[in-house]
Amino acid sequence: MKTLQFKTNINCGNCVRAVTGFLNDVPSVQEWAVDTDNPDKILTVKGDGVTVEAVVEAVEDAGFDVKEVIAR
Repeated sequence: MKTLQFKTNINCGNCVRAVTGFLNDVPSVQEWAVDTDNPDKILTVKGDGVTVEAVVEAVEDAGFDVKEVIAR
C-alpha cells in the first residue's frame, strides 16, 4: 500500500468533516487521516494506486490548501 503525506490547512473537526466526502470519493484512497495537532496539519493518505494529483484535486475541491510533503 502506498502512503502519501500533505501539508494542509485542514485544522479542526469541522474541516475534517468538510473534506471527508471528497477524499472518500477517490477510489484509490483506502484510508486517510489529518493530524490537526501538527502545526503543518499533515494529511496522511494510504491506498493502492493512489496519486498525488487525485488527492490534491479532492482536497482543493473541498476548498482547502494542500501541498505534498516530499519524504527525505
